[in-house]
Amino acid sequence: MEGNRYSIRIGRKRFKETGINIDAANTDTVTRWWFWHGLGGLSFLFLLFFLLPVGLSVAVHMLGQPQPVNWWEARQDSTNQAPDPLTTPEAVIQVYAARAVSWRGAVGVHTWVAVKPAGASHYTRLEVMGWGVRHGRQAVRIQAGVPDGYWFGSQPDKLVDLRGAGVDEIIARIYAAADHYPHRHEYRIWPGPNSNTFTAYIGRRVPELQLHLPPTAIGKDYLAGGGIAALAPSGTGFQLSLYGLAGLLVSLEEGIEINLLGLTAGIDVVQPALKLPGLGRIGVPLRP
Repeated sequence: MEGNRYSIRIGRKRFKETGINIDAANTDTVTRWWFWHGLGGLSFLFLLFFLLPVGLSVAVHMLGQPQPVNWWEARQDSTNQAPDPLTTPEAVIQVYAARAVSWRGAVGVHTWVAVKPAGASHYTRLEVMGWGVRHGRQAVRIQAGVPDGYWFGSQPDKLVDLRGAGVDEIIARIYAAADHYPHRHEYRIWPGPNSNTFTAYIGRRVPELQLHLPPTAIGKDYLAGGGIAALAPSGTGFQLSLYGLAGLLVSLEEGIEINLLGLTAGIDVVQPALKLPGLGRIGVPLRP
């Protein structure tokens, strides 16, 4: 035992003679160990909560029912989720999300807003599309249309359904928000601005919608105007975002969401559910 202590003392003495601080060397080793193991842990979490769900979603999408050869031949008729405007005199606001066209539907959705003022005989859709933007057409499209139609074969989910007294005033504010959307002549599928950027912008400007966009709404975290901080789309919390590529959202309605490379993973505490990129929401379904 005494020999071991003597060896340790001699060892420390030799380290000092060579100018090496053994305590500093140990600290550096521990620091490197924690760094690489922490990096490995983060890589595992990224694989588990981001890459794996996306891979599963792509596989499910590819194994699903085949799409028509020409996407424009796919269904766009009503899914009978919206009330008939001819028999519904009250004002109506609805928001929908449907899987995007072609390969994009494996990971993302397209969203839009449909409104009908009191007494109107038809619905007006407000949405952003990329078709024609390169040739000078505006990305924001505001026109009469089927409020709840299939999105080229994909059945939409209803996210918001407001009717009755006070809704006409909210519709006016939706139109005003659309007029002030700062990316009327811009469109990028990833990371934005796209259709989900527009819908999220409407939600932030009109918090009465309490808009809860799904994690598959890629582009919702791209903050219009290039900001880095804003209200959550539901208006019940806040978020930080770096051009839709990395960010954090904390909200009573949406819960906690982490955005990496435009993909969203998170957890909803109030209406228990796990949110995963590609796969969407797993847990208690949302009700508009």
